[in-house]
Amino acid sequence: KLILLDSLLQEHKHSVLSKCNAGVQSGMKGKLAMRLRLSIPVLLIVLVILQTSEAKERFRPYEILEIKRGATQQEVKKAYRRLVKDYHPDKNKAPDAQDKFVALTKSYELLSDPERRRMYDNHGVTEDSPNFNKKHDYSQYNRFGDPFDHLRDLFGDNFNSFKSSGSRENIFHKQSITYKAYANTLVPNSYKQPYLILFYSDWCFSCAQVIPMWAKLVEELEPIGFGVATVHSEHERELARKVGVKELPHLVLLTDGKVTHYRDSILSVVKVLEFIRRKLPYKLVQRINDHNVDEFLDGWMDNRVRVLLFGKLDIVRLRYLTAGFKFRDRAAVGYVQVTGGDTKELVDRFKVDIKKDTLLLFQEDTDTPMASLAMADLPTNTIMEVMERHQYLQLPRLSNQVVFDNLCPVESTRTRKRLCVVLFTRETEEMEQYRQAMRDWVHSHRFSQERVRFTYILLERQQQFVSAVTRGQQELSDPSLRVVVLWRRGEDQVKLEWLQAKWDIGPTNSSSEELQTTLQRLLSANEVLSGEAVLEQLVDEHATSVFARIANRMIELSEVLRDNITMDELIPAASLVLTVGVIIAGGYVMSYLVKIEEENVQKQLGARGLKVDRKGKVVPELKIHELRAETYNGMIRLLKPGCRTVVLIVDRESKEKLVAKFYKHAWPFRRNKTLMFGFMYIEKGLSWYKKILNLTLPEPRDIKINPKNCIGTVLSLNGHRRYFCMYHAKHPEATRRPGYYTASGAFMGFDSEDEASDGEMDLERANQPAPVLDSPDHLPIFEDQLLDGLQNWMDRLFEGSTYRYHVNYWPEFPISPSTWNTK
Repeated sequence: KLILLDSLLQEHKHSVLSKCNAGVQSGMKGKLAMRLRLSIPVLLIVLVILQTSEAKERFRPYEILEIKRGATQQEVKKAYRRLVKDYHPDKNKAPDAQDKFVALTKSYELLSDPERRRMYDNHGVTEDSPNFNKKHDYSQYNRFGDPFDHLRDLFGDNFNSFKSSGSRENIFHKQSITYKAYANTLVPNSYKQPYLILFYSDWCFSCAQVIPMWAKLVEELEPIGFGVATVHSEHERELARKVGVKELPHLVLLTDGKVTHYRDSILSVVKVLEFIRRKLPYKLVQRINDHNVDEFLDGWMDNRVRVLLFGKLDIVRLRYLTAGFKFRDRAAVGYVQVTGGDTKELVDRFKVDIKKDTLLLFQEDTDTPMASLAMADLPTNTIMEVMERHQYLQLPRLSNQVVFDNLCPVESTRTRKRLCVVLFTRETEEMEQYRQAMRDWVHSHRFSQERVRFTYILLERQQQFVSAVTRGQQELSDPSLRVVVLWRRGEDQVKLEWLQAKWDIGPTNSSSEELQTTLQRLLSANEVLSGEAVLEQLVDEHATSVFARIANRMIELSEVLRDNITMDELIPAASLVLTVGVIIAGGYVMSYLVKIEEENVQKQLGARGLKVDRKGKVVPELKIHELRAETYNGMIRLLKPGCRTVVLIVDRESKEKLVAKFYKHAWPFRRNKTLMFGFMYIEKGLSWYKKILNLTLPEPRDIKINPKNCIGTVLSLNGHRRYFCMYHAKHPEATRRPGYYTASGAFMGFDSEDEASDGEMDLERANQPAPVLDSPDHLPIFEDQLLDGLQNWMDRLFEGSTYRYHVNYWPEFPISPSTWNTK
């Protein structure tokens, strides 16, 4: 508008001056000059008015939403929700409410998209499409001639194809997508439709050369169900970085939300089509012949229909692969090459015309196809429509939540209910006849699939679903062969009604008549189902096992490494892995050699009678020797200074039990080299025991001791210092109760006086109380309790707080008769 006004002003000025120069009178010149001076302000006023009107019509999203330019996304959303309620056409009947509502929505869409908002803030661009870029006008760079003529001379006419003047040349810009479109549209749709995406840029000469090849790919792939798109890597840097684009042009295949890179150095139509065939999921379409057709058709227990495609080509067409990819969860697709030698019986069995491409769709009946189609060339849309219409079996199984949602959708209107009939069966061959009876009943009654769907469920696989619908029903403890009618009112809420009779076999029975009358009654608008339940998510029966998922993950990882790692990158990585492997192998060999050496050391030490632990250290053993005449000198008389021998007195009956318990108490002291442990049979050493007790008395006398009372006594003998300490369950030192101190032999029936020798004083002798008469010696003590206080006594023994009984010499130990051990 400014340029137009400027040109009008200049033309008006030149016309006036030309009249002045043509010989007009001087008076007329003054009048013309006056008119010129008056017309200029008028034109300026018109210019200001036009600019003002343009400013009013300019789209200002921040002003429309009544927010500041630096508002956050949360503030934008809050302002939009607040204003859209006021200007909604259903609530606001003002004449301009509709326009304001549209402006609010347009402003919110612009400011909620970070990319579009950035473009508006920086350049004032307000494109309408949120996902796809507008065509860029490159003609502005050629206003004063073409600056790339010298480049065209070098690269030929292909360089000219990168301009946006023709429909074929700007194919990249027409199919260009943004990061938002990729994340919100392409990735979710890639689980049903494969996408081929090309990354390019404006100043990429190689990209200009592949435009004809890309156009052919688009013409080839779009009609057969492939999605194609392009990405401007300069405008969508984040998307290019996330995908891993390192060079241009770059081609990727998007399937199941995963990106597979095209790594071949040659970019051609044939190479790309081979790449697509190789990277699509394995066995989308199986090869079928006379030998495996029965196995293929009888596999419908996986809850999928069977589709047979007949053709003359020796390769599977891409349109068949895309159809199998889209319906892989609902249909198993097989391809039969009619010209093959091993398919003649199959062609004759179904009377297939070998001159045409044929499609046969089977449900539970493997002899008669549910749908058939024969054409000279089967279009992709026709194949998809047939599979879409017949994607479920006649009596499908509720095998996961997706199947349940599709067959029994949520319906809130009461006037037109959508009911779902579920037959409960088990995983046995006998149950198949009941399911077949349900199929026959469905086929004969022909209820509309828009109103009623018939399904069955396996009790063993969907226990949570079964418990939810049978909760509170005492008569349904075993719901086998029971039929329930469901009406979903919410995602997890259903209305239900059970049939009274179990499902039976036969054309005429009470259960089939009850089902017919129940459905006719419930389909009316006024009838309501009597029961209700809250459901949980169905278990996915088709989920792969953990081992299969790990194996698939490893295969995918190997493919990713193969596609994304070049040889220059592989050599350092392989070198690193090899180095780590050598280190690990060397460590394993060293540990193995150390283990062998340890075993040899253990064998050598074992031969010497020593035990060795896993670390190769000698484990100290605790040996308990018998005190007898042969060992008497070594255990007592010849002890080195500071060494002691701890001896337990037993008899032959109590030896096994008491020695084992004594061993446990002595085990913590096994590393103490100053201690020696042993036991003595009271039958062998009774006379010796009497002598050492007699030596502790002031005057020798004849002592009578009951051997049974001596069992469980423990003596700590210091051979060098000639004294011993004594433990017994009834000895005062065993309990350390105040007031119960007696002499060494008092607890066995005789008294003794306590005297210190060699100037040594007992620690407890300072305040010795007088012997007491009310000692607890009369209380019985069982054999298991004799050593209960030994641990505390041994702690006091090492503290030096036990009483010491001194002797002048060690008496001889009696020699046992040779016949004692044989008794």
